[in-house]
Amino acid sequence: MGGLIAALLALSLAIILAPDAFLPDDETALSAILHALRWDALVVVWLAASIAALARHRFFNPSDIDGGGLTEGTSTAKVLQSMLQNTLEQVVLALATHLLWAAVMPWRWQAAIPVAVMLFFLGRALFWRGYGHGAPARALGFALTFYPTVVMLFGVVVNLVWMAITG
Repeated sequence: MGGLIAALLALSLAIILAPDAFLPDDETALSAILHALRWDALVVVWLAASIAALARHRFFNPSDIDGGGLTEGTSTAKVLQSMLQNTLEQVVLALATHLLWAAVMPWRWQAAIPVAVMLFFLGRALFWRGYGHGAPARALGFALTFYPTVVMLFGVVVNLVWMAITG
């Protein structure tokens, strides 16, 4: 619950304060989408890091060199594969949501994207650090990654419904 409250607070403050550095160059949808994509490079970094971590492990471990589909896999490979899978899921959801947000939300609201990306980046770091220590140790990292995205997706859906109703 704390992660959801933190996400709501951080995103709300970003929208209310809307620092110029967090806003697109102009008020066009194209500018907002380019703004989102520039920030989302930091989201994609975590996917690349997850793939690299598993690949590096497999390359240097004879038990895992043949890949997960051909061997049972060591416990380390299974943990890295699980972290990669979770990261892939979070990255896909975040990228899609950020692009939807950029396309349909008001200009000043675009300041939420950099904040969501920073929370995502911090969340993934905490998730990675805590993963091996069980669910409680990775919970904050997961929350900082997931809740800002879900809050934004909810905002997009509400905005689209509102626009459909009001014309």
